Amino acid sequence: MKKILLLSDTHSYIDDRILHYIEAADEVWHAGDIGDLKVTDAIENLKPLRAVYGNIDDDKVRVSFPLHQRFICEHVSVWITHIGGYPPKYNINTREEIKSNPPKLFICGHSHILKVILDKKNGVLHMNPGAAGKHGFHKVRTMLRFTLDTGKIENLEVIELGKK
Repeated sequence: MKKILLLSDTHSYIDDRILHYIEAADEVWHAGDIGDLKVTDAIENLKPLRAVYGNIDDDKVRVSFPLHQRFICEHVSVWITHIGGYPPKYNINTREEIKSNPPKLFICGHSHILKVILDKKNGVLHMNPGAAGKHGFHKVRTMLRFTLDTGKIENLEVIELGKK
């Protein structure tokens, strides 16, 4: 079993509230728009990190992290990318791959809107953790926490970090 903390759209911001939740996780996944490598450095000082770059990320971040991460964790196939759309409106860069080789868990950031949607047609659970940073139009900073255990995604929780 692994406890996962999922965040996105930090836009160079990290604080003690985020770090508190990181300490309780086994792994941290960041779905892009990191902003500054000080964010990922702070995370990696505490826990293993899987991250992708987003549209606001500079060359330093893009050299450090890929656009897409596909992997298996606890028998769950995972795909993390920053801009991927959501069921049934996946974007052009993800649509065909989701149809032909769907992950069990598809994670995006970008919208700053927390969403968890089950795509029954493709057998995919889509998650967007909203935005953990202070930049953007969102009003409340959010993250997601869940466990992966032998092919199951369980114990999903929304974490509200307060107003930005």
